[in-house]
Amino acid sequence: MNIVILDGYTLNPGDLSWSGLEALGRCTIYDRTPADLTAERAQGAEVVLTNKVALREAELAQLPQLKYIGVLATGYDVVDVAAAGRRGVVVTNIPTYGTRSVAQMTFALLLELTQHVGHHAATVRQGRWSAGSDFCYWDHPLIELDGLSMGIIGFGRIGRAVAAIAPAFGMRVLAHDTGAAAEPMTDVRMVDLPRLLKSSDVVSLHCPLTPQNKGMINAANLAMMKPGAFLINTARGPLVNEPDLAAALNEGRIAGAALDVLVVEPPPPDNPLLTAKNCIITPHIAWATLAARQRLLDIAIDNLRAYLEGRPSNAVTG
Repeated sequence: MNIVILDGYTLNPGDLSWSGLEALGRCTIYDRTPADLTAERAQGAEVVLTNKVALREAELAQLPQLKYIGVLATGYDVVDVAAAGRRGVVVTNIPTYGTRSVAQMTFALLLELTQHVGHHAATVRQGRWSAGSDFCYWDHPLIELDGLSMGIIGFGRIGRAVAAIAPAFGMRVLAHDTGAAAEPMTDVRMVDLPRLLKSSDVVSLHCPLTPQNKGMINAANLAMMKPGAFLINTARGPLVNEPDLAAALNEGRIAGAALDVLVVEPPPPDNPLLTAKNCIITPHIAWATLAARQRLLDIAIDNLRAYLEGRPSNAVTG
């Protein structure tokens, strides 16, 4: 079994072991693969694992020996699953590895928006407290979460994990989900999107990207939010219309935003959010705790093993 990993570095920069995969076949591991080398590097492989390297019709047509694609992520839009299916190639993903880590990051971002820990810690290191006349200082309003409303858009595994944490801070929880079968949770009020946007002090995105919700956080929906509200996105970058959000922040129409995902990653230097007021951006790390990455790798190995045993698991086509 010839296994090729096209972009292993993001998942495993050296703190995990590939031994579980190596036990299943001969592994060739590339840290990164540019698009023009994808077909060349995957040539002759029966199994290809990828995180963000795209496998479209053009690449698949050059890989007649390919039988299995393991996507090292939950989203599998990097693979043309229809083209893979026509060729009898099984595609799998990793649906449930990072729920707790992403929920944790959601509150890390919210606490940074409301407490400004990073800013104040940096000023102390710069000597400002030592040189000050007062026993304390703060440069931004410090906001208590108790009594505020958190609106959660997308009420799947991660949205529900966030909803379970929010009451520990004394927050009320509203949720909106397009899935009619979203199960209720104690102390969570399901509402329509306009009501959520108008009523929430914090709006947190946890929905998958679809053609229907692409750019949903746009000028019209931002205008429904409270002037003191915060937006958090740990879901998918294209859910947000970035110029519209930058304008809302710069004009003070909402109080702030914290984003772990952007439309283009890495972002071009002219992305308007990079210079927007009260905007925190982190480099797509909500998923990347050591524990979550180990789970991801373990599930990827289990997926491949199940396929080899004739019982594909987490298959999205095939």
